[in-house]
Amino acid sequence: MDRFRELTAFVTVAEAGAFNAAARKLNASPPAVTRLINGLEARLGVQLFTRTTRQVALTEAGARLFADAERILSDLAAAEASATGAHDAPQGVLRITAPVQFGQRFIGPALRAFLDAYPAVKAEALFVDRIVDLIGEGLDVALRIGELPDSSLSATRVGAVRRVTVAAPDYLARHGTPQTPEALAEHRLVVSTSQDLGMIWEFIAGRTRRTVRLDPALSVNTMQGAIDAALAGFGITRVLSYQVSDAIAQGDLVELLTAHEDRAMPIHLVHSEGRRPAAKIRAFIDMTAKRLRAEAKRLAARTT
Repeated sequence: MDRFRELTAFVTVAEAGAFNAAARKLNASPPAVTRLINGLEARLGVQLFTRTTRQVALTEAGARLFADAERILSDLAAAEASATGAHDAPQGVLRITAPVQFGQRFIGPALRAFLDAYPAVKAEALFVDRIVDLIGEGLDVALRIGELPDSSLSATRVGAVRRVTVAAPDYLARHGTPQTPEALAEHRLVVSTSQDLGMIWEFIAGRTRRTVRLDPALSVNTMQGAIDAALAGFGITRVLSYQVSDAIAQGDLVELLTAHEDRAMPIHLVHSEGRRPAAKIRAFIDMTAKRLRAEAKRLAARTT
């Protein structure tokens, strides 16, 4: 039993990158988790983590142990779940996170359809424009936009989006249409600080990369605030394609500089339960992936 607790604490600390976050995940005190790790290190005679005041990182020995420990715990959890029927039918509480607008537009309807199909499941949704630590915040599934960093998360690709530069026809009629990224310096720009792009817009087409340093006329802290300003004819903004697909299709916004931007950003559903996730996670991802892929094709057809 002590070895199981030690391995569980070790894997949790490694995934969380901090003792406090691991303790919250394990519903234990940080000193208790520290004692388990110290006991494991003493028994093995190796140091498994390098520790700083802010985070911990695996040593070379720790990295070797992590791969085996994660597999052992995953196999054990799968065996227990199989014995208790947890993998047979979706049940329990599903906790999911997604960016605000994507969550409201796509994940919300998908989640409601999933709950209608599986009444034994309840759900909690966290829609925020930041990368959420699944383990540290006790979440089951996350929708991530952009390239995924190397991690232990399992990922299912469900589509892709692009960054698009847009303005209202009325604004372009009054101020002209920029033909190059550099020409944006002559226009009134609206920046959403929620994108975490700093004061630079980057355009990539093939192997050509061009950057524009911004001097925005208006900065707002939400994507929708920037879109509303563009719709009102105030200026030019840059957002994600799904956020303005309807406005472009209806002619309320015009996409600019298309020859200077062809980069696609992948969209994934991710979870941390390895090869055999709980039935509620597996069923939600299977059902929602099909829905989102169909939606991605529809949006692509409307904006091309």
